[in-house]
Amino acid sequence: MEAVKSVTAEIKARGQLTIPKKIREASHLDEGETVSIIPVGDSIIVTPKRLELDEARRQLKKIIKDSGLSVADLLKGLEEERKTLYREKYGKKG
Repeated sequence: MEAVKSVTAEIKARGQLTIPKKIREASHLDEGETVSIIPVGDSIIVTPKRLELDEARRQLKKIIKDSGLSVADLLKGLEEERKTLYREKYGKKG
């Protein structure tokens, strides 16, 4: 993706700020993500705050939603995979 230049945005009455789409896409920011706002003198830096577990959860939710799998399908597949890995490692049914 090409570099995105700085843009301006208005802070709304309740303190809400919309990050423009081009910047969200370039920064890989998705709905519901948390950002860190760091004061630097008279300015601020806004940066993604990616917690590994939260990021993994978001990615899994996206994959599940995109695949059309149900929770039951996912759990069944995980159980089958666990059994296969157990057999490969220990040579027995797990």
